[in-house]
Amino acid sequence: MQHSLSISFHAPRTLLLLVLLPWVRGAVGQEGFCSVPPSVVAESTTKPLYWKVTNPTLSPANLQDLPGFTRSVYRWDHALITPESHVFSPLPDWVNTLGAYLITPAMGAHFSMYLAKMQGRFICLSASECRTSVKIMDFQPGEYLNVKEVHYNQHGLLLLEGQGIYRLGDSWYPVQAGDVIWMAPFVPQWYAALGKTPSRYLLYKDVNRNPL
Repeated sequence: MQHSLSISFHAPRTLLLLVLLPWVRGAVGQEGFCSVPPSVVAESTTKPLYWKVTNPTLSPANLQDLPGFTRSVYRWDHALITPESHVFSPLPDWVNTLGAYLITPAMGAHFSMYLAKMQGRFICLSASECRTSVKIMDFQPGEYLNVKEVHYNQHGLLLLEGQGIYRLGDSWYPVQAGDVIWMAPFVPQWYAALGKTPSRYLLYKDVNRNPL
C-alpha cells in the first residue's frame, strides 16, 4: 500500500495533492537549507521508502500501543502531531484509501493536511493557482540551521527520516520520522539533527498570499 500527503490551502481553486512516500526522493530537488546528498535507506529493500513515517521508533516500544500515550502537543501557534495519534479511516470518494487528518483549520491553520494510504500514486497540482512552496531539507547528523528563523508564512512539516530537536517558540521537542509539525506565522523555529543517521523532512509554506 502506498502512502501520500495531501495539503489543501483554503483559497479558490487551490489544491496541492502529492503522493509522498513512494517517490519523493527525487521529486522536489535540492533547494533546502543544507545541500547534502539524499540519505541511503539502510533498511531491507522489501520495506517501502520512508516506512518509518507510519512506524514510530522514538517512543519506547512498550508505550507505543498504550491507550492515551502520545507525544503530540497542541498550542495556539504550533503543534507537534506524532504517529501514535494518527487515526486512519476511509476517505469519502477515494477507492481503497484510508486517510488520517493531521492539520486542520480547527487548530488555527489556514490549510488542511492529511496522510493517505492508497493503492496507486499520482500528483495533482493546479499550476496557475498554486500558493504553496514545497522543499525537501536534508541534514547530516550534527547539522543544524545556522539561525533561528521567523517567517510571515505558516508552515507544515513532515519528518521523513532520522531524528532531532525542533524548536517552536520557546519550546523544544524531540522529533522522529513520522512526526508532523504545524507552525503559525512568526513562530521562531530551529532544527538540529541528532543520532547516527541523516535527517530529511518535507517542508511547505503558503506563498503568494496576503499574510494577514
